[in-house]
Amino acid sequence: MKASTPIKALLVWFIILVLAVMNGLLREALLTPLFGVPSSFIISGILLSLLIMLVSYITIPWLVPRNNWQLVAIGFGWLSLTIVFEFSLGLWQGKKLALILEAYTFKNGNLWPLILLVTVCSPYIAAKMRGILPANFS
Repeated sequence: MKASTPIKALLVWFIILVLAVMNGLLREALLTPLFGVPSSFIISGILLSLLIMLVSYITIPWLVPRNNWQLVAIGFGWLSLTIVFEFSLGLWQGKKLALILEAYTFKNGNLWPLILLVTVCSPYIAAKMRGILPANFS
């Protein structure tokens, strides 16, 4: 039995999640000591955005979107999962809501809002780059 597009999209999001965690570990262990907080957040944000686009580009043919609304749904699904994960993890770690929300600003070079924009747009952009946009969208 073949996996449906939503199941496949969830599996791809897990790959993105693993890459995001690894990116955060790289930032804390290597980039911040070398470049300081603002620069490390900028480098890390650009790297994560590129990784998200790369994963989207590689996996979009496998996701086989039947129509462009599925591309939109995949993007917003990944965005929703990411936000729920971030808030859940932060609250589970005992972080105050104000501290969690601070990540949604550009303070100290944090590009998190742009990363979220890349996350939501990457399925559509990847499909367009691959030339596989279903005809009913443009």
